[in-house]
Amino acid sequence: MLNKLHVQEKLKQFYLEDNHYGDLSSSIFDINQHGTLTLLSKDEGVFCGEIILQESFKIIESDIQTDIAVKDGDSIKKGQVLAVVKGSVTTLLTMERITLNLIQRMSGIATSTHQIVQKVQHTNVKIVDTRKTTPGLGMFEKHAVHVGGGYNHRRTLNDGLMLKDNHISFSKSIDDLVSKAKRHIGPMDKIEIEIEDEQTLTEAIQADVNIMMFDNCTPEWIKEHIVKVPSHIQTEASGNININNVVQYAETGVDYISIGSLFYDQHALDISAKVVI
Repeated sequence: MLNKLHVQEKLKQFYLEDNHYGDLSSSIFDINQHGTLTLLSKDEGVFCGEIILQESFKIIESDIQTDIAVKDGDSIKKGQVLAVVKGSVTTLLTMERITLNLIQRMSGIATSTHQIVQKVQHTNVKIVDTRKTTPGLGMFEKHAVHVGGGYNHRRTLNDGLMLKDNHISFSKSIDDLVSKAKRHIGPMDKIEIEIEDEQTLTEAIQADVNIMMFDNCTPEWIKEHIVKVPSHIQTEASGNININNVVQYAETGVDYISIGSLFYDQHALDISAKVVI
C-alpha cells in the first residue's frame, strides 16, 4: 500500500522538476478556461496507478474533478476509458505528461509481473522483485509488482540483511561474515546470502543463514544441490531470470525467484490523454 502523503510529496517534486520556470505552452490559455481530458488505454494489460490519478492533478488544482473508471489490478483493453478529468485547461496540460509517465510505467511493470506469475502458478514459488529500481521511482515500481501479483523483496537497505558476493569478498570467510551479521540484526530481521558454487553453499549452510540465494546458477545445478539445504533455510533463485526461463527455475523447488528485469527491461503500457470532442 502506498503512503498517500509520500505520493503527494513525490508528485510535487516531479511537478517542480518539470515546471520550475512555468509551463510556457499552456500559459497561452486563460487561467479560467476549463476543459475535459480523457485518459485512454492504447494497450492491453494490467492497470496500476489509481493513486496517481487521484492525486496528480490536485497538486495544482485542489478541487479538480477526476472520475476514475478503473482500479489497480484491473485488466484493461485497447480503447478503454481509464479516467475523465475536468478542470482548468492549464492544469490539465501541465500535469498530463507526469501523470501518463507514471501510470504507463507502473502498468507496464504490473502487466509483466502478472504474466510471469501466471506462468508459474502450478508451483509454490513466489515471484519477488529486487532493488534494481529507478532512483526516485522505487515505491511506485514496487507497488506495481505487488499489483501484478508479485512480492516485494527488500524495499530499502534496512529491510533484512543481504550478504552479496562483494560483502563476502571483503570478509575473511562466510562464517565470520554471518557471525558479525547476527550481532547486528533484531529479532524480526533475516539474513540472506548469495552462493554461486558448492563451497559457498556448504559454508552458508554451516553458518545457518535464514535464506540462501542461488545466484546465476543453472536450474539443473539448483535442482541437484537444493536437496542439501536444510528445510528451515528458505531458498531463492536469482540472476538473468525472465519470462522465457522462469518455469525451469520455478520447478527446481526454490521458495522465491527474484527478477530484476521487472524494472530495468520494461515495456511501458501505452496510455494517452485526449480531448474528446
